[in-house]
Amino acid sequence: MSNWNKNQFIEHLRDSCSREVAKVGVSIIDFTEQHAIEISWGRGTDHGTLTFRCQSDVGPLPLFHMTSTGQLNLQINFMRNKEIPPMVMRDIILKLESNFLRDYDIHEYPSDVFVPMDELFHTENQVEKFLKTMEGCTYRLKQ
Repeated sequence: MSNWNKNQFIEHLRDSCSREVAKVGVSIIDFTEQHAIEISWGRGTDHGTLTFRCQSDVGPLPLFHMTSTGQLNLQINFMRNKEIPPMVMRDIILKLESNFLRDYDIHEYPSDVFVPMDELFHTENQVEKFLKTMEGCTYRLKQ
């Protein structure tokens, strides 16, 4: 059973993070409510975790985790180990690399890690592109 819910998560996010990071977090939560097939709220005691899952051929698939302390964990390597069409994986990786100006290849990104959102998002446009990438991935994995 989850210890966290949306209201607790947002309250902790606003208390723990800058106003800009909290705004990005709320945008991601709103997006998650609209597009995820399943939302999980964490069971931790010091901070909350939100997990976005979408439908895929291998069942519900997590695309990312977000913490109420303002961190994001992209599940790129987790998805690499699932039977996801290579075209979908390549599309996700290229879009994330161009949006965040980071390398997500196997050598530069060997494991999925939590990254502070203030290091990922510097403009509203980056947030929008990230959400569009996740939306596109969600729809492509449903097919």
